[in-house]
Parts: sequence; C-alpha cells; structure tokens
Amino acid sequence: MADIKFEIKETTGVLSESAKGWKKELNLISWNDKEAKYDIRDWDSEHNKMGKGVTLSVEELRKLKEILNNMDL
Repeated sequence: MADIKFEIKETTGVLSESAKGWKKELNLISWNDKEAKYDIRDWDSEHNKMGKGVTLSVEELRKLKEILNNMDL
C-alpha cells in the first residue's frame, strides 16, 4: 500500500477525547499535496496515527452546518 502524505494546515477544534488520549478533531488537511479539505477523524497525541474519518469540501461543510442548524437537538 502506498504511503499517504498529509499536512494539517489548520486545527479547527477538538470534538472529543478518548481515555487513551486519542482526539476526534476537525482539521483542514492537504492529502497527497492536493487542495486542503476539512476532515473529521481520530488522531493520536502526536498526529502520527489516525483512525478512519470523513473529508469534506467547503461546500459540503456548509451544507452540513445548515443541516445541523436545522436539527432540533
């Protein structure tokens, strides 16, 4: 399997932290030198290991924000 190159351009926020210290974060990340996108996933404390996540374009993030704002929580 090929190595995946990533660069965290901006850490937007931490959503939660597990007992083992892994944090679910919203970050702006460039994957394989491509345009940076917003990304939600778990990271170890050093940002060396990551869990599965979801990557969103700006437009997808706007739509998600709209959906969340319309939810009755």
